[in-house]
Amino acid sequence: MNKITRLCISTMVAIAISLFSLAQANHATEVFQKLQSLKGDWQGKDEQGNVVKSNFKLMISNTVVMETLDASGMEEMLTLYSVDGNGISLLHYCPTNNQPHMRAIPSSGNVNQLNFSFLDAGNLSSIAVGHEHQMIMEFEDKDHITERWTWQSNGKDTEMIYQLVRTK
Repeated sequence: MNKITRLCISTMVAIAISLFSLAQANHATEVFQKLQSLKGDWQGKDEQGNVVKSNFKLMISNTVVMETLDASGMEEMLTLYSVDGNGISLLHYCPTNNQPHMRAIPSSGNVNQLNFSFLDAGNLSSIAVGHEHQMIMEFEDKDHITERWTWQSNGKDTEMIYQLVRTK
């Protein structure tokens, strides 16, 4: 293979990798717009039928979605969502005074579900200490979402499910 052919192949591979990276970043931006569309008040129930209230608010030039979640029997929780390269970052401020950081990488721009996986946490002395470890957000339609939070303590998972409806 001559030098020109190798150079052309190397250039095409580099362009393909760059385009692939851009496409993934575009998915994150598209999906973030879906999170932005949640702006407003939501109400619903947990799996035991207790009332749950949530509010989504756009912050900092619309680069952050802030959610406050008020579940029955718990103190208010705050979660921040933002674009992070080819993914969506979640930073959760928990009443247990730790701050789990999770990330979801959308496979396309038209997702019905975001799966946020644990990366690390502030103020968490050990992974065995109780903390939110995963969150799955399901977009049923523009007025219905489900949040599935996984609490992990000593390696044991407990799921909390919140089904929310947009209030008009």
